[in-house]
Amino acid sequence: MKILVTGGAGFIGSHIVDAFISEGHDVAVVDNLSSGSRDNLNPKARLYEVDVKSKELADVFEHERPDVVDHLAAQMDVRYSLENPIFDAETNVVGSINVLENCAKHKVKKFIYASTGGAVYGEPPDLPAAETCWPHPICHYGVSKYTVEHYAFLYNHLYNLRYTILRYPNIYGPRQNPHGEAGVCAILIGLMLEGKIPTLYGFGKPLRDYVYVGDIARANVIALSKANGEIINLGSGRGTSVLAIYNTLKELLNFPHDPIMKPLRAGEVNEIYITGDRALSLLGWKADVSLKDGLARTVEYIRSKQK
Repeated sequence: MKILVTGGAGFIGSHIVDAFISEGHDVAVVDNLSSGSRDNLNPKARLYEVDVKSKELADVFEHERPDVVDHLAAQMDVRYSLENPIFDAETNVVGSINVLENCAKHKVKKFIYASTGGAVYGEPPDLPAAETCWPHPICHYGVSKYTVEHYAFLYNHLYNLRYTILRYPNIYGPRQNPHGEAGVCAILIGLMLEGKIPTLYGFGKPLRDYVYVGDIARANVIALSKANGEIINLGSGRGTSVLAIYNTLKELLNFPHDPIMKPLRAGEVNEIYITGDRALSLLGWKADVSLKDGLARTVEYIRSKQK
């Protein structure tokens, strides 16, 4: 099967590319390398250094003629979306429409969309949040990602483009950037390895759903042939505090310091974790890698890169 992965040189996308290639698929990648890296890219994948908003994207579709498009390219920083809402919308909404237009024009058989379970639900009254929970995002990023879910439905209605929407939790693992603006696990590891004392916002109390990147990649492989027209949470159903993450890393790294504590920042929710029941039912998927094992793998990766 020919698959085009947008954002395929990024942290999550590159793991998905690896999983597709390991299953024998023919994979091309579109990535403008603004946050992705050539170092992440599987050597068997073809890279087009193209922005999803660009007219050049049509040339990629014309050349590749993919059967499936797995769309991960996005502006994914909640705080940046608050500071730059127009850029967030241009990348996440307008860029996604450009991808969908090309899918329709070139008769793509299926569109897999990486949405967010961490931001579309806002602060739901009941946790873990299930797909039946009415989305109520409280940041621009959440609004933009949720908007594209509607566009996926629309392009199915208008052009019979099959789709599966996967709502991601907080994903962590190797290749996550410890110097980025998003990805608390990698950021904490990077600071602690440098001997710097991290700051925990919300006084370390906010709860999130942490799932290892390899588990997410496996769900995308399954979605190639299952769950058409479905919206699916890829959650563990468990909320873990930032302080618990810190304490696990403190043990793994023999880090001697307690964190600096500060209040929660604007646009960030206090508690959000999501179900995985529908994923188990429709995809036969559940999060398998334990948090401690996944963090240990992430530590070793970041340590090796710093060396």
